[in-house]
Parts: sequence; structure tokens; C-alpha cells
Amino acid sequence: MNNNKMLRLSAILLFSLAGVFIIDQNIKALFVEGFRYYTDCIDLILVYNKGVAFSMFAFLDEYLKYIQLLLVSGVFAYILYLKKICYALPGGILLGGAFSNIYDRFIHDGVVDMVYWHCGFDFAVFNFADVMIDFAVLWILILNFKPNLCKN
Repeated sequence: MNNNKMLRLSAILLFSLAGVFIIDQNIKALFVEGFRYYTDCIDLILVYNKGVAFSMFAFLDEYLKYIQLLLVSGVFAYILYLKKICYALPGGILLGGAFSNIYDRFIHDGVVDMVYWHCGFDFAVFNFADVMIDFAVLWILILNFKPNLCKN
């Protein structure tokens, strides 16, 4: 891979990572500072999730953030290893959300979640970073199962 391509890959990855991280942390700051909103279907509340999805692995307590940091660093290294620009944007989005949630664990001792869906059924409380991670994973899966979409 030439230096120009690696520079483009790194720039896309880092700018998308930083963008998602900054947006997510600013949204979370509103809720930490007291913002709340209630409707019939969606409540915007403040919850500190000590585990991962649906509070799983909360028993790992202090170790969870280090395990996640190790796993997400591995994803970061793998995306750089692939050296394919088509993975840079979804990879950066995924990493921005993941690092934002990990950052919460260090600052707030849990992930700051705020969107509570309860229309027709109760769903887990989640945040912007969670949505971005899900979106990025779907995008990466599509790239993997449709190799003609990723030629570089």
C-alpha cells in the first residue's frame, strides 16, 4: 500500500472516529447535566449501564472497561491491517462509538445511556454510540458478504 492510500485510510478512520466520539459525548453531557424528556413511547432519561448490552457482564465490574479497551484496540489494528479504504468510514464510526462508551466507564463508572423505548414493549436503554456501533457492524458485514463493493 502506498503512503497516500494509507494516509487517506487513516484520515477517514480518525475523523469519523473523532466525529462520533464528540457527538456522543456532547449528547451524554446534556443528560449528565440534567436534561430529561418523556413521551408515550420514548423517554429520554439518564441510566448508567455497568454491563454491556442488556447489562450483561456487569459482574466483571472494573475489569470490563479494560477487556473492552483491549478488544476495541484489536478491531482498530485489524482495520489498519486490512488496508482497505472502504472499511475506514464504518470502522471509524464503530470505533468512535466504542471508545466513547469505554470513556464513559472511566469517567462515570458506567456507560451513559438515555433512550428508553417502551412503546408496545420495553427495550433496553441505549445511546447514540450504540446506534452508531450497530450501523457500522451492519455496514462492515455487508462489505464482507458483498466483496465487489470493496475493491481497494
